[in-house]
Amino acid sequence: MGEKQVKEKPLEKMTAKELREMALEIEGIVGVHGMNKAELIAAIKEAKGIVDEGRRKLDPAAIREAKKKIKELREIQAKAREAGDKRLVAITRRRINRLKKKTRRLAAG
Repeated sequence: MGEKQVKEKPLEKMTAKELREMALEIEGIVGVHGMNKAELIAAIKEAKGIVDEGRRKLDPAAIREAKKKIKELREIQAKAREAGDKRLVAITRRRINRLKKKTRRLAAG
């Protein structure tokens, strides 16, 4: 019963150990124990003929722009702290937080 649940789980959600066990059952995949999770997923998809849905390409310009904006907001936040403007500090903190999440999403693809 446990094995059936493993088969239904998407490859990205599986552990490296589960992926290794699956890769060992597939002929044509060599060097399973030396592979990391990303390599195992790629090898299994290639062996099974699964086409990757095409992740978005990394956009370094967008990441740089977001980080530049974060830097500007941090300067505004520091000035607001010095002036004692708690409202502006909170606003800039939330905007920085959103931008940091955006850079992580952009970097992940």
